[in-house]
Amino acid sequence: MVYESVIGLEVHCQLLTASKAFSPDSAEFGAAPNQHVDPVSLGLPGTLPVLNAKVIAHAVRLGLAMNCEISERSILARKHYFYPDLPKGYQISQFEQPICAAGHLDIEAGRRIGITRIHIEEDAGKSLHDQDPVHTLLDYNRCGVPLLEIVSEPDLRSGAEANRYMQKIRQLVRYLEISDGNMEEGSLRCDANVSVRPKGTQTLGTKTEIKNMNSFRHVERAIDYEVQRQVALLRRGESVTHETRLWDDTSAETFPMRSKEEAHDYRYFPDPDLPPILVTEAAKAAIEEGMPRLPDERYHDYVHTLQLPEYDAQVLTDERPVADYFEQALEAIQSSRSDHPLPDQAKALSNFIMGDVLRTCKEKEVRMADFPIQPERLAKLAHLRMDATIGSSAAQSLFEAMITDDRPPEVIARERNLIQVSDRSVVHPVVDLVLAENPKQVALYLRGKESIIGFFIGQVMRRFDGAPDPKLVHTLVKEELTRRRS
Repeated sequence: MVYESVIGLEVHCQLLTASKAFSPDSAEFGAAPNQHVDPVSLGLPGTLPVLNAKVIAHAVRLGLAMNCEISERSILARKHYFYPDLPKGYQISQFEQPICAAGHLDIEAGRRIGITRIHIEEDAGKSLHDQDPVHTLLDYNRCGVPLLEIVSEPDLRSGAEANRYMQKIRQLVRYLEISDGNMEEGSLRCDANVSVRPKGTQTLGTKTEIKNMNSFRHVERAIDYEVQRQVALLRRGESVTHETRLWDDTSAETFPMRSKEEAHDYRYFPDPDLPPILVTEAAKAAIEEGMPRLPDERYHDYVHTLQLPEYDAQVLTDERPVADYFEQALEAIQSSRSDHPLPDQAKALSNFIMGDVLRTCKEKEVRMADFPIQPERLAKLAHLRMDATIGSSAAQSLFEAMITDDRPPEVIARERNLIQVSDRSVVHPVVDLVLAENPKQVALYLRGKESIIGFFIGQVMRRFDGAPDPKLVHTLVKEELTRRRS
């Protein structure tokens, strides 16, 4: 029997806010343990939570980006459970009325994953089990840090699809600037609900929940392992236990954590200290107006309007700062009234950005926002290259010079003798001279040794102080040799 996997993800996204979700205490990551702990997060008597308005705005942004319906009225609820890293004894979350619902996310062409809901909640503290040989240590800095939980429909069918889905979420939250999306630091966390069923049937199998996946690679490997484990059980005539399992990357296996039959009843009820969240149409429209162009829209434009290769479009849209830089440079080159077609302009800029710009950022460990060559200056460099004012090697030299020299590119090019000679009336006499000085080589060419044309081109190039256009030199040498052959 052939089985198929049915996978849904619950993703927790830690938001970029200066203060916590319900208190003014700092939400800074990486502080010394228990430095950002306040009475509200600890649930001390007499304290009252106040919802951070930025959390609402961030939730609406993500909901719009994921094509969700935004609730005009949603409720904050208390989720009760006892655990040492939750000092209040309950977590403020949402249950029956989330702020966003019924959306979708396209992970690739033709693969749409349903989004059940996005809701607001606060993070718990951190239990450290490996810092002391006897005791578990508690760090409450993370208590109250704002989260969005993104719950997908069970539409994913493999670990690879789950990996891609997670990467799309990270790309979106970074584009929207609502989270840094770093799985390694815990600002993007994921639990997977995994089951299998006979292919072609609609009945869901018994699911397990997988935790402790700290990277995209872990997500993919853990899900694929769990699918194989469940299929092996069913083929042996055994049943799958409804349980929570932990992924161990060292052994590449999942291990039981607890039975779902023993899971907590969280006793959700509306938080009496917090009013309903109201999102008016005007507020939603204002948030939507301030959103950036999203990666899928840009990708479509780059491929279909700018006629860039799909690979170029993928690289340019992967991170928002790169896409913004590209579009600013393209706008600058268009405003210069270039005679070159728009696709040629886009491709020239794409070549520089994907090659020289991204390489330099990586080598020098520079963020795109701090890259020393402004988009307008890169546009001028691309314009010089498209006009054949400079050659490819000269363009490389000029780019390197522009990193530390903020003068106009054309000024640097003239000073460094990089301007390409492209006047036929200047190059043609040199071609005639080289052919006249090398009669034996000309005779070899005329007898059929056409590969020797490179010798003539090299000789012509060396006669110039600057850099003659190689294409023009090749054309003139070929024309003159053809004329002599006839």
